[in-house]
Amino acid sequence: MRPASAPGEEESLETLALRAREGDQSALEELLRRIQPDVLRRCARFLPYRQDAEEACQDALMRVASSIHRFRGDSMFTTWLYTVVSNSARQTYRSLKRRSAEMPTEADRMPHQSDPRTTSVIAGSRIDLLEALDQLERDRPNLVAPLVLRDLCQMEYGEIAAQLDLALGTVKSRIHEGRKRVRKALAVN
Repeated sequence: MRPASAPGEEESLETLALRAREGDQSALEELLRRIQPDVLRRCARFLPYRQDAEEACQDALMRVASSIHRFRGDSMFTTWLYTVVSNSARQTYRSLKRRSAEMPTEADRMPHQSDPRTTSVIAGSRIDLLEALDQLERDRPNLVAPLVLRDLCQMEYGEIAAQLDLALGTVKSRIHEGRKRVRKALAVN
């Protein structure tokens, strides 16, 4: 039995996550409702178009619901959540990229359709970053998670070390090396 919250007092995300992990369906529903705006905002950091960010957000929320039992509770829930969100956003990007390569759209057949890289600096730079992260994933997959958690999710080094179960020095080294490689990939584009 959990202690009741005082009227008007919201239960912390940590408490909700622990209750949801134990199978409390109402806690899971409340948790998903409360994290949805932050998940959407974080997905939008990765993906340049709102509908793509919304798709990634829904995927991330489904992953949270289906894998909350994997949340160990030895780090903050938000640390675990940001890993799920970044993986969902990057997976959505890969899926969109694969779909567009497999099936040309009406826009692809139009002769004067603009490239988002030239019409929107923000959209173009996000696409370039996702491409650079995909390349990094192929070349050095162990560098991606620390880099994404630090630079896109803005987590502290110590949180990243705890989440990835790595030494602090290893995390810093991987972030440094990841940044060098991504910077090099972005300079070419």
